[in-house]
Amino acid sequence: MPLDKDHTIVISPDAGALDRAIYFTSAMGADTGMFYKRRDYSTIVNGKNPIVAHEFLGSDIHGKDIIIVDDMISSGESMLDASRQLKEMGAKRVFICCTFGLFTNGLQAFDQAFEQQYLDKVIVTNLTYLSPEICQRPWFICADMSRQIATIIDLLNHSSSISGELEPWDRIHDLLIGYYAGRKVEE
Repeated sequence: MPLDKDHTIVISPDAGALDRAIYFTSAMGADTGMFYKRRDYSTIVNGKNPIVAHEFLGSDIHGKDIIIVDDMISSGESMLDASRQLKEMGAKRVFICCTFGLFTNGLQAFDQAFEQQYLDKVIVTNLTYLSPEICQRPWFICADMSRQIATIIDLLNHSSSISGELEPWDRIHDLLIGYYAGRKVEE
């Protein structure tokens, strides 16, 4: 299925991740949407204000592939609620992508969401420790960042600019061109 606005939507699980979602949609030519977390600021539960509503703002997602992007999965509560709602709204597939996968409440909720077909894959970088237990899950994909980190270290050791590594627009564009051309692209 093509990665374009007719087949794919990049979703932000909250207002804080919207810039990330817009960045990817700009690179892909896809549409974007977000979830708005309405909280009860008069109450504190486990050190947080509870979410009373998690509402989707965006275009029709029926039959489309969804990519949810965020910087971190802590407990995963928001991501799992968003993926469940998106599947119930008719999303074809839901992919959760994040930089840091902490999974502070364990993996059981993700296992259950996968079994109930609320998510298809969870893609997490190896920039934090990932237990062997998570790496064996059928829903888990590790995005190996070793090459990028090694390149940044090498550039810093040679007093070179790392701006090209921090702004990967060209690499994303090249990956998409390779994808559309049907080539396997190594990154």
